[in-house]
Amino acid sequence: QLVESGGGLVQPGGSLRLSCAASGFTFSRHFINWYRQAPGKAPELVATITPTGISTYPPHSKKGQFTISRDNAKNLAFLQMNDLGPEDTALYICRAWEAGSNYWGRGTQVTVSS
Repeated sequence: QLVESGGGLVQPGGSLRLSCAASGFTFSRHFINWYRQAPGKAPELVATITPTGISTYPPHSKKGQFTISRDNAKNLAFLQMNDLGPEDTALYICRAWEAGSNYWGRGTQVTVSS
């Protein structure tokens, strides 16, 4: 399973670091995605990291705003988020996948508001 944490209320311009804790499968073999879903909108891919730690971001991403990382020894993935704005308010969800397996967390809520 996957369990996200680290969300909360933050003021515009602030930062948060989300965590995704994995258990019950071989974490180090899985790709990790972070998605976000705002109310009434489709899920949006935020970041991807390969099993060996190579990170990629969608072309539309604000450069340098999000940084995905992982610690395979601790079965943890992270999403560092900086310079947050109200448009970043969403449920942030972690996903782990490889051929033949696919796991989703329930998400952690991030609200950006003054």
